[in-house]
Amino acid sequence: MASRQFATFEVADQLFGVEVHTVQEVLSYNEYTPVPGAPPAVGGLFNLRGQVIAAVDLRVQLGLARQALQGPVMNVILRGDGEPVSLLVDRIGEVVDLEDDAFEPPPDTLSGPTRELVVGTFKLDGRLMLALDVNQAVDTYRATT
Repeated sequence: MASRQFATFEVADQLFGVEVHTVQEVLSYNEYTPVPGAPPAVGGLFNLRGQVIAAVDLRVQLGLARQALQGPVMNVILRGDGEPVSLLVDRIGEVVDLEDDAFEPPPDTLSGPTRELVVGTFKLDGRLMLALDVNQAVDTYRATT
């Protein structure tokens, strides 16, 4: 049976996941440079071993209040078609192996910006993991409602 690996993380006590092959690395960072005039979801920029990385606040993308960038903040650095981009998240979870036949479409109760970011769900030990559309999650120019 076919399966996929997902890196999991939490934002506002909700469990999310992205396929492992889209993740470059996970790290904690605490020095971000603001970007005047950038879309609200851009939390700032940081230097990772000589490479400038844009940090996208997943809370803002989900229609929630901006994350306070004080002290260490968890980053999931994603490999994109272009440059790597970081998602700012609340907590890092585990890597999980999930069977393809356990994949379900997003529930009808999911609404607002979250619905636009989620491609499907997996049930895990009493929790629902929302599988993120990586391209939508890092698109800071999409309309948030």
